[in-house]
Amino acid sequence: MERHLLTAAELDAFVKEKPEWSVAGDALERTYRFADFVHAFAFMSAVAMHCERLNHHPEWSNVYGVVKIRLTTHDRGGVTSLDTTLALLMEELASG
Repeated sequence: MERHLLTAAELDAFVKEKPEWSVAGDALERTYRFADFVHAFAFMSAVAMHCERLNHHPEWSNVYGVVKIRLTTHDRGGVTSLDTTLALLMEELASG
């Protein structure tokens, strides 16, 4: 999958479409809140399968029902199309 660095306009468009996400420095960030740890962990497990397939892994943390996500492509020095692809997959998994 191509990994082009997103322009400021592309980042703005993404955040307008998905306002739960924010740009923080060289990354996209979002906090998900689930009913409990089991639901949070199930979400993370489902996301992990896609991360392996894409060979792209988030920086994330989990405390009880809260999962904090940070997406950036380190070898490109910022947010790429790979990060937004993963973010959209996370949105689908969280809503399903």
